[in-house]
Amino acid sequence: MTTPFPTVQTPAVLVVDDDEAIRQMLSAVLSREGMAVTTAADGVEAVAAFAAQRPAVVLMDIRMPRMTGLQALAEIRKLDRATAVILMTAYAEVGTAVQAIKEGAFDYVIKPFDIAEILLLVGRALQMRSMRDDIAALHRELSSSYRTDRILTASPRMSELLQTIAKVAKSNATVLVTGESGTGKELVAAAIHYNSPRSAGPFVKVNCAAVPEGLLESEFFGHEKGAFTGAVSRRRGRFEQAEHGTLFLDEIGDISPSLQVKLLRVLQEREFERVGGTEVVRTDVRVIVATNRNLEEMVRQGLFRQDLYFRLNVVTLKTVPLRERPEDVRLLASHFLQRFAAENQIEVGGIDDQAMERLLAYHWPGNIRELSNAMERAVVMSTGKMIVAEDLPEHIAGRAGDDDDEVAGAAGTTGAGAPAGGGTLREQVSRFEARVVAEALARNEGNRMRTAQELGISRRSLLYKLQEYDIS
Repeated sequence: MTTPFPTVQTPAVLVVDDDEAIRQMLSAVLSREGMAVTTAADGVEAVAAFAAQRPAVVLMDIRMPRMTGLQALAEIRKLDRATAVILMTAYAEVGTAVQAIKEGAFDYVIKPFDIAEILLLVGRALQMRSMRDDIAALHRELSSSYRTDRILTASPRMSELLQTIAKVAKSNATVLVTGESGTGKELVAAAIHYNSPRSAGPFVKVNCAAVPEGLLESEFFGHEKGAFTGAVSRRRGRFEQAEHGTLFLDEIGDISPSLQVKLLRVLQEREFERVGGTEVVRTDVRVIVATNRNLEEMVRQGLFRQDLYFRLNVVTLKTVPLRERPEDVRLLASHFLQRFAAENQIEVGGIDDQAMERLLAYHWPGNIRELSNAMERAVVMSTGKMIVAEDLPEHIAGRAGDDDDEVAGAAGTTGAGAPAGGGTLREQVSRFEARVVAEALARNEGNRMRTAQELGISRRSLLYKLQEYDIS
């Protein structure tokens, strides 16, 4: 019989029953399926065996001498709440088993049971355990990536900000993050969360400007079934989703005055009601908000409540625009180059001096987000081993009046010696590349996925080239 048991390591199962025949039978069946099986004759032995070995799954009878299965379940969950406990019960005890599930049991099976049913339940329990382990590993990796000492910067001002983040993270204070668009306000919020005592909890994000005004209250607090047209079931809002973690509200300056009142109440009272409901829901959430607007000026204009502003402004952190940290342009450009080259499977070794000069001279009104987009475009459009100025977006590279014009002037104003279709090397290579792309697209009858596969590039790279060369 094939069962969906993990194969990376031998899963451990504890079988608990005062009937020796059942213990022997289940031990034999599970061992044949690749399980490492331990047995116990009652609840006392089960708790001792579990404490010593910590198996992933426990198969346990409810009615046993000395300590019942329900009592053993409670003791096992004190040791490890993640272990799956499957209870075996007589039909008359089903109500007790259902109550046990509410108290943390994984499932139950009625005696006399089918072996196939046992194997199916154990397989599901092991899959759930494996998924939880994978999620925990991903969470640890994510937390590590947001350590303040791993955030790329060579700027003294950014170093000061990171030191402040490390201090603020240890507290439970509400934080207001201000700064221009693209300067990494969400990164600041994430760094606070993942370096805080709440790091094991969820980090939930809401862009207040991206949610329609009429849906924001439901987005924040959830709603009851029938609260409004389309509310076909109860929905948990972001405050409930972020329980024991952090809620990040981006673009907080865009919420309506009525919602400002309700948000103020949550911050003060730590409670709310779902839309259309009367039940008071208690909440344990740290709130971090961000905006690129001047909230003080909005308060003066009557657009933002002063009491809410004071409640949010417990700790204020201001991000640093990229133009004020030029030492980070070189560092971040190289970082994005490596990232996008790997993502698109393009071999690019670095950025040449002229291209770097253009990057350093640019004002970066879109900040880090704009730099990231510029480097992704440069990687995709590159035709050599180095990023050159011509690979950058035109408004950054400064096409007009630069080196290509100088080359043309040096060759003479008539261009008589140039062959038809001539020009700089870059121009000739671009024309050749455009023809190759257009011919491949035609061969594949306009199918972009097949065209990208034939050319050995990603679909995203192909889309950039189609846009660059105006190929449809």
